[in-house]
Amino acid sequence: MIIPLAKRMEPKTLKDVLGQDELTGKGKVLQNMVKFKHPFSFILTGPPGIGKTSIAIALSNDLGMRCKVINATDSSKKDLDIAREEAKMYDGMILIIDEIHRLNKDKQDILLPMIESGLIVLIGMTTENPYHSINPAIRSRCEIFELKSLEKDDIIKGLKKAVKKELTDIKIDNKSLDLIATISGNDLRSAYNLLDICYMQNEDHKVDIDTVKIVNNKPVFFADKNGAGHYNVMSALQKSIRGSDVDAALHYTARLLAEGDLKTLERRLSVIAYEDIGMANPDIGVRLDAAINAAERVGLPEAIIPFGEIVCEMALSPKSNSSYLAINAAIDDINKGNVGEIPHHIVKGSPDYKYPHDYPNDYVYQEYLPKKLKNVKYYHPKANGYEINYKEVYDKLEKIKESHLK
Repeated sequence: MIIPLAKRMEPKTLKDVLGQDELTGKGKVLQNMVKFKHPFSFILTGPPGIGKTSIAIALSNDLGMRCKVINATDSSKKDLDIAREEAKMYDGMILIIDEIHRLNKDKQDILLPMIESGLIVLIGMTTENPYHSINPAIRSRCEIFELKSLEKDDIIKGLKKAVKKELTDIKIDNKSLDLIATISGNDLRSAYNLLDICYMQNEDHKVDIDTVKIVNNKPVFFADKNGAGHYNVMSALQKSIRGSDVDAALHYTARLLAEGDLKTLERRLSVIAYEDIGMANPDIGVRLDAAINAAERVGLPEAIIPFGEIVCEMALSPKSNSSYLAINAAIDDINKGNVGEIPHHIVKGSPDYKYPHDYPNDYVYQEYLPKKLKNVKYYHPKANGYEINYKEVYDKLEKIKESHLK
């Protein structure tokens, strides 16, 4: 059996992990877990190829605990039953669950008692936002740690280690290693795989720039010397849509599509829809979700069609950031401690609450904000696109409020 280079390079201990020093470095939380032999359940979140599974297994090795790895996508209730029996047999075990956000309720019901009793230490892994995608019952029993994307220097360090440790007869220069790191887009697994394929292209195992370019069929324009190019493309996409430049928006969309990076494009467009278009075209979020669903259903290359259409619509849509500014202003008050007591008449069960549906036009004036924030104004509507309709309603309500305060 041929074992892939990426598999052979998996770290055996936390000291071998690349680029996650804030979590795995000396004196940091996972190293302290090993030092004090006090394991606890946690969830690792972050993009693919940055070492979530590797960290989990390395930690298990350092703790000297038995571990079992399953994938929530294709695991069954029987797999969890087996894990429970193994944990009983070994007086505790680390259970590593990849794609944990896909764990359905039946499986969670089996898992929860094992976590609560300490029978297993759960290490979950996900590329999704755990606060949105993981059941609260699981989430509340776990710490959540976000892994950062690897820097280009981390990728090069890993490639050089692979050359020294596994591909000892390879002939490769630093420029070729640099190109492989650039092409990988911060994905160490992808970098190892590309190096491994390049290694097998010639009998003498000589790898140069031309070898890498022949093997790789992905565009490399998104990255730059400092590894920031990919993020610059996303920034340029948002600024182009915000600035209503449809041609520029299509150009930067095409860059992400050419790389095959649908997830990044989906996340960025979702942010733009609610941050930059917002109340001026409130249907844009629904239309974007429909485009994303269509794109994922048909896959590339046809996915470019719904994305092309929605990006054109977003660029040419009226814009408003009023709701974005409003929620940030509200959060800023919370962070500063400007909260106050909830008015008594709107707390649960209060007999003084006025039920709006009992009044003409389903509206009656009463104070909803805490007294401390009585006159605060977070939302300032604009007269762009559809938001002009909300502005008219807002202005009418403000006049009613003013009349009651006189």
